[in-house]
Amino acid sequence: MKILCVADETEPLIYSNQAKRLYADCDLVVSAGDLPIRYYDYIMTVLNKDFFYVYGNHNLEHFDEVMRRGGFDPTFEYTRTGRAGLMPAFGGNLVDGRIVYDKRSGLIIMGLGGSMLYNYGKSQYSERQMQWRIARLIPRLLYNKKRYGRALDILVTHAPAFGFGDGEDICHRGFQTFLNFMDAYRPKYLLHGHVHLFDENANRIYKYKDTTIINVYKSYVLDDDSLGRH
Repeated sequence: MKILCVADETEPLIYSNQAKRLYADCDLVVSAGDLPIRYYDYIMTVLNKDFFYVYGNHNLEHFDEVMRRGGFDPTFEYTRTGRAGLMPAFGGNLVDGRIVYDKRSGLIIMGLGGSMLYNYGKSQYSERQMQWRIARLIPRLLYNKKRYGRALDILVTHAPAFGFGDGEDICHRGFQTFLNFMDAYRPKYLLHGHVHLFDENANRIYKYKDTTIINVYKSYVLDDDSLGRH
């Protein structure tokens, strides 16, 4: 199975006329956040793939600013997202704070968007708040374990896990609770963004016990034949 992963900045190759050919063999698309909704809509239109996403720490603040400036876009349908308020709806699957079983691919995907709390903006969480978000999903994780033999396959976050490719500043510090989560539920992958990789040779892949952690900044194609249906 191949998964096109995106986060944080647009990828010129995806915005090119070669995108449909380059990513034709990708089975689905996952976003770790902080990209324009129009970019998501474009990817879904051009590639015609199932799309799963979480919010970054800037998505909601950016949208609020657009609304304050009178930038309401009549070409989009808008949807209410609880704490998030109104956001454009484009047909993708918002998995932020949710767990979904994708019947087409056979994957169990869980999302935890946002970053570490640093200035009390939207989509920012303390360690305790992130722990509470996870606690709400434990019944579904246990159900998945019983029914499918595993709690989940992929955890999509915006922020990294503490000590695995995170930054030293509070904004880009990773969550310790993600380590605890991987200890307990053993996802095969944790896909995140938030930490920009300006050096193309910088390491973006880490291993924590049974979980492979990947910083999918800009774009990354995850290719793993052991994932999903066979």
